[in-house]
Amino acid sequence: MLADLAAVVIAIGLTAYVVLGGADFGTGIWDVTASGHEMRARIKRSMGPVWEANHVWLIFVLVMLWTAFPRAFGSITSTLALPLFVAAVGIILRGGAFALRGEAATIVESHSIGAVFAVSSVLVPFFLGAAVGGIASGRVPVGNAEGDAITSWWNETGVLVGLIAIVTGAHVAAVFLGADSHRAGQPDLVRAFRIRALGSGVVAGGLAIAGLFVVRSDAPDLYDGLTSDAGLACVIGSAAAGVITLALEWRSRFEPARYTAAAAVGAIVAGYVIAQQPYLLPPDLTVEEAAAPDATLAALLASVAVGLLILVPSLVWLFRLHLGGRLDTGSNT
Repeated sequence: MLADLAAVVIAIGLTAYVVLGGADFGTGIWDVTASGHEMRARIKRSMGPVWEANHVWLIFVLVMLWTAFPRAFGSITSTLALPLFVAAVGIILRGGAFALRGEAATIVESHSIGAVFAVSSVLVPFFLGAAVGGIASGRVPVGNAEGDAITSWWNETGVLVGLIAIVTGAHVAAVFLGADSHRAGQPDLVRAFRIRALGSGVVAGGLAIAGLFVVRSDAPDLYDGLTSDAGLACVIGSAAAGVITLALEWRSRFEPARYTAAAAVGAIVAGYVIAQQPYLLPPDLTVEEAAAPDATLAALLASVAVGLLILVPSLVWLFRLHLGGRLDTGSNT
C-alpha cells in the first residue's frame, strides 16, 4: 500500500515535470527559430519568472525515487548513466546560457550563448525521454550497471520517446507562449505562435500514432499495456485532448488550450505508468519488490505531505501572478 502510494506520488511529480519542464525546454526551439527580437523578448519574459520553479519537479522525482525505491534507482542510474549525465550537463549549461542572455559583450558571445541554449533545449528532453524509453522497453535490468550502456537507451523505443519529448515540449511551449502573447496584446506574436502550435501539434500526433507501431514490434509488453483496459483509456483520452487542443489553437483560444494541452501530455504519462504495472523495472522488478522498508516509506510520505503544504501554495501563487501578467518586466525589451 505504501509502496503503491509512493509510486503514485512519483508519477504525479513526473507528470508535472513533463508538462512544465517540457514546455520550458520547448521554448528553446522557438527561441532559435524566432522571427525577430520581439518574439525572443516574449520568450524571455514568459520563461523568466518560472523556469527555475519548473525544474523543482525533477529534483522531487529523483529524491522520491532514490528514497522510496533505492534498488531501482541504483539500477537506472548505473545502466543509464550516459543519457542521464548528458541530460544533467545540458540542464546546467542551459540554465547558465539563459542567465547570461543579454549580458554578451560581442556578437560572437551572443551567438555562442544562443547556440548553447538551443542545443541543450533539444538534447536534454531527448536523452531524458530515451532513458524513459529504455526503462519502458525492459532494457534496464536489476543490478549495478547490468544493462548495456548504449543499447539500453539507443533503441527504437528510446529514440521514439526522446523525439516525442522534444516535439510535445515544443507544442506545449507554443500554446503557453501564444496565451502569454494574447494576454500582453501582441496579435502578431499570437498568429506566429498559433502556426507553431498547430504545426508541432500535428507532428506530435503523427509521432504518437507511428510510435504505436514501433512499440508493438520493439516492446510488445508495453504495447499490450497501452492498448488494453486503463492504458487504452489514457491513450484515447490523450488523443481526444490533443484534437481539442488543435481545435482551440485553430480558433486562437490559447487560454483553454493551455489546460487541454497539459491534459494530453498528462494522459500520455499516465498511460505509460499504467501500461508498466506492476513493474518498476519491467520485466523483473515490481513496485513492491523495489520498495524501501515501510518505516522509510511512511517517513518519506509524511515529509512529502508537509512539504507540499508549503510548495503547492507557493507554486500556485507564482503561476497566478505569472499568468495574470503581474510578473512581466516591461514592454518589448
